[in-house]
Amino acid sequence: MQNRKLKIGIVVGEVSGDTLGASLIRRFREQGIDADFEGIGGPQMMAEGFKSYYPMDILSVMGIVEVLKDIKKLFAVRDGLVETWSKDPVDVFIGIDAPDFNLRLSKSLKQKQLPIKTVQYVSPSVWAWRQGRVHGIKASIDLVLCLFPFEKAFYQKWQVPAAFVGHPLAGQLPLQNPLAQAKQELRLDPEQKYIALLPGSRRGEIERLGSLLLDTAQILQQKYPEYTFLIPAINDARKQQIESLLSHYPDSLKAKIKLMENTSSDSKIGRQVMNASDIVALASGTATLEAMLLHRPMVTFYKLHWLTYHIAKLLVKIPYYSLPNIIAGKKVIEELIQSDATPERLAAEIEKLMNIEVAQTQVMQHITMHKQLLSGNSEDPVAAVLELVK
Repeated sequence: MQNRKLKIGIVVGEVSGDTLGASLIRRFREQGIDADFEGIGGPQMMAEGFKSYYPMDILSVMGIVEVLKDIKKLFAVRDGLVETWSKDPVDVFIGIDAPDFNLRLSKSLKQKQLPIKTVQYVSPSVWAWRQGRVHGIKASIDLVLCLFPFEKAFYQKWQVPAAFVGHPLAGQLPLQNPLAQAKQELRLDPEQKYIALLPGSRRGEIERLGSLLLDTAQILQQKYPEYTFLIPAINDARKQQIESLLSHYPDSLKAKIKLMENTSSDSKIGRQVMNASDIVALASGTATLEAMLLHRPMVTFYKLHWLTYHIAKLLVKIPYYSLPNIIAGKKVIEELIQSDATPERLAAEIEKLMNIEVAQTQVMQHITMHKQLLSGNSEDPVAAVLELVK
């Protein structure tokens, strides 16, 4: 199979998936695998020659209630991909994260009995909630590529083919990561103290969480005028959205906030902002893993539609929401979820991290977990995928 040109379908739904997708495409190229890549990707993947049939943002919807509003559009995208690949099949489809969409797409491809192998890269959190999904995964997925070793152990228990491939960021991000150097890379004053505020990269997240962060910044700015706040915007639309929210706040706060817009195709402004900050406050998600691997003291928060939250709460099987706490198996970082996510609580948790000893204790735990992720016996994702199509 490797002697002819492969055709590989990939679908991602957000920046972190775009990063993983671009990394995977590069690994195929580095190993001399002749392949075309198509599906749904972001700017990083397209910079690697990826052909995207739809904009990545079309899948950037989170939450049960929120998805229902866009369900027709999402079905149309899924059906469009199935039609495209029915006429001209790819050899293998790799869904990167976005499990609600990608698992349904894999199921549709299987129902059509197309000669397409299906891979899910980044396991859905079946070990955390809605464990019954493992039966659907077993029926529609030929291989799960897991980022963490505990995920492979879970799938082995259910006889689902899985490979622990590690998280590429654990190897890409250095164990020595000086803060002053990171500030210089963003042309920030190395003597200035910065707090990163990350509401998320999706429009809906900024709608729900943007004001929470700006209210928090207003509380802290009055008490600690020596701090400047950094807010990343992955594109011009998100920048305009944040600026619109900021227009309702006093000039004294605006003067303390720096909006950092993406200036290149790699969409790394969120990571760069976290890296250059003394303290990070961020929406719970894959970015918490990045902040951990950057070894920055952080607090995480999240708010969902009230109905989504109450449904999810009934289904969650683990005590923590954020990846650093899940990996550690204990509370390493503070999580402020739903009604706990108030400007007052968030400001108080950020204030705690201004204490050097408190911050350093958390940073040392981040470094320990970083080393654990590096020491795992991970497999090569390219080899695992090629094994399916040989």
